[in-house]
Amino acid sequence: MFGLVVRFTCKDEASADAFDELVGETIGKIETQEPGTLIYAVHRVDGHPLQRIFYELYRDRAAFDAHEDQEHVKRFLGAREELLASVEVDWLDLQAGKGTDGCGEH
Repeated sequence: MFGLVVRFTCKDEASADAFDELVGETIGKIETQEPGTLIYAVHRVDGHPLQRIFYELYRDRAAFDAHEDQEHVKRFLGAREELLASVEVDWLDLQAGKGTDGCGEH
């Protein structure tokens, strides 16, 4: 498995609303067109109204690369830039977990 956590901080409330709308337009296509994308969860952060956390889990690195190559993802990546103050990415190395079928790579 291959995963990452991304923290997005929007510029202001209007940008956060536009970002949420952009996510809504994108996530349905991720659900229906990306079989290698196992989990793609978007979270609001309690007490931090301009922040969003994405938790993404892919079958493997090739599935992540396929995700990044989708037109709906390219559109999202381009359109989000004007809405954000910052982006922080943590790449994950699965050790163990429920629902992961022991797919951690060491």
